[in-house]
Amino acid sequence: MRFRTAAVTAAFAALLTAAAPSATAESHTTAPRAATAPGQVCFWSEPGMMGHAWCYGPPGYAEAENGTQRHAYSFESRANGSVYAISYGPGSGCVYREIRKDDYDENWTAWARKLDGVSHETMGCEPG
Repeated sequence: MRFRTAAVTAAFAALLTAAAPSATAESHTTAPRAATAPGQVCFWSEPGMMGHAWCYGPPGYAEAENGTQRHAYSFESRANGSVYAISYGPGSGCVYREIRKDDYDENWTAWARKLDGVSHETMGCEPG
């Protein structure tokens, strides 16, 4: 009886070890993307909505964070209306890009290196 209990315990432990997640850290680019909450627009640092994420919820202006400022390679919007990606150039100039409700881009190369922040208004910037 003692041998059978030990064998069952060993088999159960092996099964748990095989089913448990690896103890090594996953690369941030392979982690599954988080869902964008209603009322927000989220940006990711890698194409395919992978990597570090940062989300904005209107109103107001917010600087991009979490590795997405000037490094936003994908986005998804669940904002209730339009929001505006803002990019500041040299001097006092700036440009915006409108992001509408349900817009998304899994490879946002046109703005990947431009995003500085997001606002519910154009902030007096030029379209770009």
